[in-house]
Amino acid sequence: MNILLIEDSIPSTDSLAHIFKKNNHAVDRTDNIGDGLYLALLGAYDIIVLDTLNHAVEGIALLKSIRKSGLTVPVILLSIQSDISYKVIGLDSGADDYLVKPFSTEELLARIRALGRRKNTILLNSILSFGDITLNTNNLILSTEKGETSLTCRESKLLEFLIIRKCMITSKDIIIEKIWGFDSEAQANHVEVYISFLRKKLSAIHSDVIINTIRGLGYKLDIPSK
Repeated sequence: MNILLIEDSIPSTDSLAHIFKKNNHAVDRTDNIGDGLYLALLGAYDIIVLDTLNHAVEGIALLKSIRKSGLTVPVILLSIQSDISYKVIGLDSGADDYLVKPFSTEELLARIRALGRRKNTILLNSILSFGDITLNTNNLILSTEKGETSLTCRESKLLEFLIIRKCMITSKDIIIEKIWGFDSEAQANHVEVYISFLRKKLSAIHSDVIINTIRGLGYKLDIPSK
């Protein structure tokens, strides 16, 4: 899984990053709240691990900002606070799980696996909409009121990613990392080919939705004004 690690304790961050990488997870890490929000909004992560030991208030604000943006990525909150009131605040602010320090490595990894399974289960049974299109990620059907077409698994994942990030420009590098994987040998032209496939299928079902190319930056879903 692709993990974003946000923590304001560098030694601890180094330790957690090492643990995640040792267990075959790709990790990006930051100790800055602002950078953490920017990275989270890229939408390229499967799990966010949030531990703001010295800046608890800022951590909760970050969590709320992530949820306000519409991102549904699972977030696990790490804290030294075991009091139930702190857990309630964290969970009510948008955390999917809350783990009290100190904790065992095995428990943290197990909770991350559980959140990963939960996310996959949700996505496999979800229906996403944007403009006049509806994407069923369970049966890979893309439809409008005027028609429907079937997608390949990769086409579906790419369109799903663009719909989730509908308010943001998505670069080719982020698409490669999310759809093909960090260790993939996929190139920019692979993305271009799949974008072309999606554009043809959107046209085939007479959708108003277009995939705009933002020169030098990436792609963005759009609905032309009439």
